Amino acid sequence: MTASAPAPIGVVAHYNLLERLEPAGPGELFRARDTRLGRTVAVRILPHEFARDADARVSLIEQARALVALSHPNVTTLFDVGEHDGRVYLIFEFLKGQSLRAEMACRQMKVRRAIELAIQIADAVADAHAAGFVHGGLSPDSIAITSKGHAKIPAFELAARSGFDRSAADVRLRDYESPEEARGQPADERSDIYSVGAVLFEMLTTRRPPHRGTAAPSASNRNVPSEVDAIVLKAVAPNAALRFQSVATLAAELRSAAAILDVRGGAGDEHGRPEEQATSVGRVLILTAVILLALGGLAWWMAAQ
Repeated sequence: MTASAPAPIGVVAHYNLLERLEPAGPGELFRARDTRLGRTVAVRILPHEFARDADARVSLIEQARALVALSHPNVTTLFDVGEHDGRVYLIFEFLKGQSLRAEMACRQMKVRRAIELAIQIADAVADAHAAGFVHGGLSPDSIAITSKGHAKIPAFELAARSGFDRSAADVRLRDYESPEEARGQPADERSDIYSVGAVLFEMLTTRRPPHRGTAAPSASNRNVPSEVDAIVLKAVAPNAALRFQSVATLAAELRSAAAILDVRGGAGDEHGRPEEQATSVGRVLILTAVILLALGGLAWWMAAQ
């Protein structure tokens, strides 16, 4: 005997709302059932202030529909967008997993894992940039980690950056905004580069880099190699002109660092920094030489007696 479907707590278009979720952003978020295609989806219903009049709603819906064509394995898929009772709704794939914040769990992540996730995030942002979108909403709270361990950036903020009413800016996710955004200056692709770098910095150190500039991640986490230090510091440079000028370049640099860690045979967490390893090996060799000399001297003395 099959179990009956749960009764909906609401209906939006042909989507039965089944469960209210923590939104991690403006508006209301629900787990829902697409009654036409028979699949589980996530429904976000935006507040009225995101599109106060008909023209604003039409503009927002057009901007959001452009995201439907954006397809990347590390971007949450946007299936549909529309209007219901004067409010704009967006339909996304429903993800099983947790937030990046939950995986971080207030501890320093393994260096290789942090780099792997940062590469996935950077790749997704690069694809968005190629489609003409600046993200502007990246944070460990908004980035999802799927049940298979892959990162997914939220497509919602991509629509927000281009389509939302400017009067609604105060309720957007702005936790990891760049220094220029904090000063009220326009954001561009380099602002997203800062956000990717800031998220990686926190994965490695458990804290965010200050806008005025920061010490290298290795100052807090001795397992971070110098190659990764250099990449992160360039990504979060307070001056946008000194950062990587494309997120694709940032992703390529991270891949190079990951390859170096793989060649060394560790995740950058087990044996400390390379220079520390070299120092440790040198000390062992010196101690061994001293012991051998002492034993040789002792053998000579005993033979001479």
